[in-house]
Amino acid sequence: MTDFPFDAVLFDCDGVLVDSEPITSRVLAGMLTELGWAISTEETMRIFTGKAVRDEVALIEERTGARLSEEWLAEFRERRNQALDRDLVEIPGAPDAVRALHGILDGRIAVASGADRRKVEFQLAKVGIADCFDGRVFSGHEMPRSKPFPDVYLAAAESLGADPRRCAVVEDTVTGATAGVAAGATVFGYSPGGLGHSGADALRSVGVARVFTDMRDLPSLLADWTGHHLG
Repeated sequence: MTDFPFDAVLFDCDGVLVDSEPITSRVLAGMLTELGWAISTEETMRIFTGKAVRDEVALIEERTGARLSEEWLAEFRERRNQALDRDLVEIPGAPDAVRALHGILDGRIAVASGADRRKVEFQLAKVGIADCFDGRVFSGHEMPRSKPFPDVYLAAAESLGADPRRCAVVEDTVTGATAGVAAGATVFGYSPGGLGHSGADALRSVGVARVFTDMRDLPSLLADWTGHHLG
């Protein structure tokens, strides 16, 4: 489709493609409570959504008085993965949107996540869209800096041979949107309401170009974008 206004589309994963944040937050809240920080799932979502747990070790140690070990982080990942295997579902409309854009762009789509690769690849397989991102999954854990820095989006764009300024980024949190904007991309903010997603005003405040509420609308939203501020 030669007149499509973007050369590539770069997706966040958690909260954009899969409804994982409530599950992960439930596990994390339980483990933090075990350490002495009595925290609800809802409060955990407000504090940690869009952030890697390993990047929040100082906060957790401050609130619990405990020293977090690699073993604790490994146990968290294991308990999280078990819960995701049992309960994970896709964001409504996301698989169809991914497949539509994969076809339109001849495969020039990627996932750029702040989560660890094992989790991302497992989740994509769980909801049946791993084939759309074969070889194009990028983890902030493998970058010099994770979100809100742009490294993971820059790496994804480079892998597709795309100028970041000609890429659309799809994000649902301020942390991730900040990374996409810093990469020079046009960022579209998914904000359906409820915990786990940043609000529309917060997303716009960090430079999101458009906020939308239904993933089913994404292909047409991108196709109809005027491109007036693309590089």
